Amino acid sequence: MSEQVTGAQSLVKSLEAAGAENIFGIPGGAILPAYDPLMDSTAIRHILVRHEQGAGHAAQGYAAATGKVGVCMATSGPGATNLVTPLADAHMDSVPLVAVTGQVGASMIGTDAFQEADIRGITMPITKHNFLVTDPAEIPRTVAEAFYLASTGRPGPVLVDVAKSALQAMTTYSWPTELQLPGYRPVTKPHSKQIREAARLILESRRPVLYVGGGTIRSGATAELRVLAELTGMPVVTTLMARGAFPDSHPQHLGMPGMHGTVAAVAGLQRSDLIISLGARFDDRVTGNLDSFAPGAKVIHADIDPAEISKNRVADVPIVGDAREVISDLIVALKSAADAGHTGDYEAWVDFLADTKKRYPLGYDEPSDGGLAPQYVIERLGRLAGPDAIFASGVGQHQMWAAHFIQYEKPGTWLNSGGLGTMGYSVPAAMGAKVGCPDRTVWSIDGDGCFQMTNQELATCAINDIPIKVAVINNESLGMVRQWQTLFYNERYSNTDLHSKRIPDFVKLAEAYGCVGLSCESPSEVDATIRKAMEIDDVPVVVDFRVHRDAMVWPMVAAGTSNDDIKYARDMAPRFDGVDDDWEVRDA
Repeated sequence: MSEQVTGAQSLVKSLEAAGAENIFGIPGGAILPAYDPLMDSTAIRHILVRHEQGAGHAAQGYAAATGKVGVCMATSGPGATNLVTPLADAHMDSVPLVAVTGQVGASMIGTDAFQEADIRGITMPITKHNFLVTDPAEIPRTVAEAFYLASTGRPGPVLVDVAKSALQAMTTYSWPTELQLPGYRPVTKPHSKQIREAARLILESRRPVLYVGGGTIRSGATAELRVLAELTGMPVVTTLMARGAFPDSHPQHLGMPGMHGTVAAVAGLQRSDLIISLGARFDDRVTGNLDSFAPGAKVIHADIDPAEISKNRVADVPIVGDAREVISDLIVALKSAADAGHTGDYEAWVDFLADTKKRYPLGYDEPSDGGLAPQYVIERLGRLAGPDAIFASGVGQHQMWAAHFIQYEKPGTWLNSGGLGTMGYSVPAAMGAKVGCPDRTVWSIDGDGCFQMTNQELATCAINDIPIKVAVINNESLGMVRQWQTLFYNERYSNTDLHSKRIPDFVKLAEAYGCVGLSCESPSEVDATIRKAMEIDDVPVVVDFRVHRDAMVWPMVAAGTSNDDIKYARDMAPRFDGVDDDWEVRDA
């Protein structure tokens, strides 16, 4: 069935047919024709943001919290270029996103017309795919393909750039019944031979580790992961993007590996003889100096994106496939082996890592002046909000503390900018998550630096009844940069002092945006302040936690150095005894 409509009407109908329920965006000249029929849509809620970057991050937060495709919309030129950062962010973190942008009329493309930018060319390296639509007849098929590409295989952002002339022209609307994408055939089912070889290595190894990445969450494989872990008894590490994929309370969980990972997780990877990588990409923040990373380990690398396999660390057993399918097949193979009397022997290894975890727990120093430790704030926030709350973090010290000191028991409860490390992600991402999960408590955990990049979206939240809660971890500084200046630049604090306990007044700022503003600077007030914020459900709440500025993130592996050089605190490196004592870290 087809009908005559404008290209703009066709675009809105197509977005409805693709399943879009919420769109974050801002109108402008080139996209304006689409906003007229959008006003009449009963299926789509459009949320008017205050900056296009906020629209993109909100769509990311919505997608990460719900598993659905996030949608954002902007006009041509600066509207579109303001989406570049969230597109790059979604690309790095495999977030399913469709961005719809207006473009100048087809006859004006390439003339440097008003508000023209080659957004397709600009975003080609940071999108999974992108389209320029100049023929209105192509709108339904393009939208259908965009949603399919964004959500299948390795998820990612797709850009649909539509010329204004195509939006204004008359066309026939017809939603495609099937898609023709001959060059796009993502492999989801792993090869059985590779599964058998992986099972053999797992059974032969004595020091295996399950290295779990964000792909495990994206594929919805967390239940299968737990079955595999408990079936084998293998220790588990979860990357920054995989927090919540495996319960923090589980005795097999060693925590997060990498630059600021737990000692047990770093030691587990570094001393392993077999790494089973599931939806992870051997990122530099995890491996440290690649040449010295896990020198004695063989690698099973499973990923839905074949380009990731052996990109950084050569895989002994490469497995292309969806994490859920891979884990399910490994479970079958290992159960079959167990029925035949073949199981792994990891007892000494597990005991060694359990001892390491016990000897080097996460901790922090209380400020000597009685001030407020940021880790304590975040720890209490996690405890009082509970395991069903969603936490969207900014980037920096507070991100690492939130990754460590909140206990994540479920997938989809931890949202952050991992690969790109985008300051300003938190508030709009929390907004998007709350739109997608209106019955859940959603906390933005932000730094005073990050918060000042995108806090204008508090207006969006207040006007549209999106009652997020924001914990500003206010140390008056660009905290992570200051930490590096402390450690590596002789405490020369060049341009990291934000003066944000004076300017701005975050409580007054919150109130100016129609939110409730609270402040806290004493440990004795923390619980009461958090509980007060939790009791407010009808408007957004901002809490200015005025914390000690010299708190540091530990453990730490300095950039470019070996994971062997992990520091447990500024002047202390852990010492390992037990299995194969040839790997040891000397005291600093």
